[in-house]
Amino acid sequence: MTAMLLRFLVLFLLLCSPVVAVTLEVVELHQPLSLHRTDGIGETLGEEDPVQAGVFSRPYAVTGAMPEDLVKAVAAPHRIATNSEGYEVDDANLLNLCGVALSSEMKVNRLLVRFDVGNFELPEELDLTARQVIRLSVIAVERTLRAYFQSVKDEVLSVSIGITGTTEGNAALKDLAKRFRVGRSGGDQEVNQGR
Repeated sequence: MTAMLLRFLVLFLLLCSPVVAVTLEVVELHQPLSLHRTDGIGETLGEEDPVQAGVFSRPYAVTGAMPEDLVKAVAAPHRIATNSEGYEVDDANLLNLCGVALSSEMKVNRLLVRFDVGNFELPEELDLTARQVIRLSVIAVERTLRAYFQSVKDEVLSVSIGITGTTEGNAALKDLAKRFRVGRSGGDQEVNQGR
């Protein structure tokens, strides 16, 4: 009798609860990826020699609050597909490899994006600097947002990217902070402003 009453109560609650719709959208996601253990050459970052890392795009199905969860997806694990038996890297995402936390939230019509480098640790096999890792990560977030808002009309998003968790030894990373706007305003004119 108790089991039957419990089943009825659960069924009643399920039928009476509001239907929740989940939007799942396929987007162009850019991620900062390591090319270690390959012969690949990535971004130059304005330096003479290219680094063995780069920002790459892929389709990604994202759900949740937009654009906050879209930005958080930049830190999603990325296993590079291969036909080589000798290449086995579970996650090539620099944010995960180096312990950088990525967060985003909307505050008064501005998207606040934060890279927390408090647990940053550069693995030995990566021939990169902390500055290069964060620069590539900032580029990935900006490219992801620009791709997403490319077709959005009459909506402009102000974005503020900051670096938190720095110490005396890596405080210079804070100067990689950036502000820009994405989207279109007043018809078809694209906002392409960065500071």
